[in-house]
Amino acid sequence: MEISKKSKLKVGILSMLIAISFFALTTFSFAQESGIVQSPNGNVNLSIYIDGGELMYSINYGEKLILDNSPLGLVTNEGDFTSDLTFVKFSENKIEQSYKQDRIKKSFITYKANTLTYTVKNGDGKEISVHFQVSDNDIAFRYELPKWGDTRATVVKEEITGFKFPASTTAFVSPMMTPMTGFARTAPSYESGYSVDMPIEKTTAKFGYVFPALFQTQEKAWVLISETGVGSNYNGSHLSSFKDGIYTVEYPQMEQNNGFGDTGAQIGLPGYTPWRTITVGETLKPIIETTVTFDVVEPLYEASQPYQYGKGTWSWIVWQDNSMNYEDQVKYIDLAAAMDFEYILIDAWWDERIGYDRMEDLIKYANSKNVDVFLWYNSNGTANDAFQTPLNKMNTSFARKKEMKWLKEVGVKGLKVDFFGGDKQETMRLYEDILVEANDYGLMVIFHGATLPRGWERMYPNFVGSEAVLASEMLVFVQDTREKEAFYATLHPFIRNAVGSMEFGGVLLNKFLNKGNQRGQERLTTDIFQLATGVLFQNPVQMFGLTPNNLTEVPEFELDFLRKLPTTWDETIFIDGYPGKYTVIARRSGEHWYIAGVNAEESVKTLAINLEMLKGKKVSLYNDDQNKQPKLDIIEIGKDGSYSVSIQPKGGFVITNH
Repeated sequence: MEISKKSKLKVGILSMLIAISFFALTTFSFAQESGIVQSPNGNVNLSIYIDGGELMYSINYGEKLILDNSPLGLVTNEGDFTSDLTFVKFSENKIEQSYKQDRIKKSFITYKANTLTYTVKNGDGKEISVHFQVSDNDIAFRYELPKWGDTRATVVKEEITGFKFPASTTAFVSPMMTPMTGFARTAPSYESGYSVDMPIEKTTAKFGYVFPALFQTQEKAWVLISETGVGSNYNGSHLSSFKDGIYTVEYPQMEQNNGFGDTGAQIGLPGYTPWRTITVGETLKPIIETTVTFDVVEPLYEASQPYQYGKGTWSWIVWQDNSMNYEDQVKYIDLAAAMDFEYILIDAWWDERIGYDRMEDLIKYANSKNVDVFLWYNSNGTANDAFQTPLNKMNTSFARKKEMKWLKEVGVKGLKVDFFGGDKQETMRLYEDILVEANDYGLMVIFHGATLPRGWERMYPNFVGSEAVLASEMLVFVQDTREKEAFYATLHPFIRNAVGSMEFGGVLLNKFLNKGNQRGQERLTTDIFQLATGVLFQNPVQMFGLTPNNLTEVPEFELDFLRKLPTTWDETIFIDGYPGKYTVIARRSGEHWYIAGVNAEESVKTLAINLEMLKGKKVSLYNDDQNKQPKLDIIEIGKDGSYSVSIQPKGGFVITNH
């Protein structure tokens, strides 16, 4: 039977409508299953979606691609959430909060973010969510696990969270140390050097890379990746080496902590993982100024008393083990008093070489000079072979409480605890236990030979710093570190110190880093470089590497600078710099601004900088002359805030209105 033209037209229209309806339904279904969240200013765009049963996310900053098709998922002992996933739901919200924080780069923070919670289920019908918080330059996300029926606990065995950068991205990264190597088998302790501007395909370190890690994409966007919110609730993690075009989150190696303890995390349900953080920007300004590490965590307990921050002297860094005697410690107490410093740190062996009874006398002497005391302890009892004493005083609760009771009675104000065993949950519990119990006795805590602090300044009110960096002691021990001191100093503000307090133990004014100061470990940076690092490196309690002879051997204006130098800051601003080459940042304490810079290049660096905060004002300039000798000048900043400054190779400068 012949079909009329009119009938053919009807059939064609019907087919087209069916096709349009199917396309619309498919598009609507895809839109429903794709979550998209923007930053409040619209610059950051994050999308999350399921592709072939796998959960993925992508990030754009403006028109720049940051991460593409990067995987998400966990493997637990109650189910696999890495494949065979289907969409359940998503929800959106907003966060706006303000808080004060006295031990980070800013004192008052306003945090605004848009949120997205995206829920999926696996082949067994068990659900898991990924919760994102996106602010103007920061992304923070974590996994949130509900109760599964009667299941109220699980072990997270593996995480496949990935970071897939565009081709031609370069990395600024520090490798994880080989577990159970180094001094007394105390590695890893976050004390490796850095690879800079390295093509990502060459970042193949066997054990991966520590957090934080900095990247520059092919479109010249900067990206800082880290984690925060890790306490006894989880293990610390790190970044894998670059494999199959991607980095992933890796958990601690089994060899850490002398092979004891699981590499995953045991959590109760409902529960959640720590936060993964990503900071992005067209310049390095958001990297220097980010507070995301603290924005997404909360205080875990109240301070038992007000804690006082400040500066201290420390004999061990230059005078070493032989200085651990009563007479030398008196000299360093007198040095602290002469410098108007608040503290002295008395390091390893004090219990054997001074003794508990004479230590009480020493503390009384320090207090008579208006100087308070920090004492060093070995964290170890089982994790490694570190042998320095006091030993077996911090690794069990009953030993800690007995020791801390004595510390409180004799007036000690803080502890420096050293030689931890790695990043397993077992070790993270030890960090938290020490902090919590120390707070009960009114004690501040510095960690040394330790992991990266992950939001701890806000989580623990008596936490006042952690090393977790190739710090000043390696300047004494290793020639290569002395040669690269300026190089590393230009990295720390952009990487390690960008996410947490960094107890570097610097500002060394001896020409030779030993007690004789005549020959030996020659310092290769200038005095003004050293003063500048006192500003560049942020930590609320700074133990500086001064020696008693500095009181008569260095210019008085350098000592006056250090007497006035704050250790807590109300504001931090990026001025200029490039990691590994030079760095200039500004910090404010009250009405006083400090603008500090250092130069790691081989020639003089002349910069035209804008100092809006000091425009038209007369200020002090600490700088090196052409012979790298220190000088102090009074200068006037241009009425538009402009100023041209020259920085000598391995030199520095500080401009201040204090």
